[in-house]
Amino acid sequence: MTVQGSENSSRRGRRSPTMGGMPLNDMPWWRWRGNVRSALHMLSDPVFQQQCWLAGHEGYGDVTDAVYRLVEDTWLDNWSAERYVGTIFRDSTEAALVDVAVLRVLRIMHEVGPDAPVSAYLEHHGWPEAIRAARDAHVRLAVSDGDDPDAAPSTLEVLRILTRSA
Repeated sequence: MTVQGSENSSRRGRRSPTMGGMPLNDMPWWRWRGNVRSALHMLSDPVFQQQCWLAGHEGYGDVTDAVYRLVEDTWLDNWSAERYVGTIFRDSTEAALVDVAVLRVLRIMHEVGPDAPVSAYLEHHGWPEAIRAARDAHVRLAVSDGDDPDAAPSTLEVLRILTRSA
């Protein structure tokens, strides 16, 4: 574990410990932020989707798992991310980008069904737009946390380790 300051820290003057670059305890509900970031990361990377989800690689879940990480605890399928500014999201810009991504992905999920194969999502006419929206949100959150938005997504086991630690 390293110690790194975040210029966007919600606690000015204090340094946030990081693990894998993500500040721990920087935001009050950082575990939820970690889940949202993981989901957006996977939903925003078409190469990852082809090489991991479509190929059936273990350890990353599938599209439905990512959508549930995005909305399950946060209820972002029922209300705006704006509600979480200061707890999960740093500002209204992050929240607005997440809202757009959630709406795009959920629209497709409702059309193809939560149990649809990965290929149904990837072949959906609206999927490229969903990827772009997820990418915009992912980049904003990753950069705000001092992470490289172009790094490969972590496995769900790594996410579990990160969200257990503090």
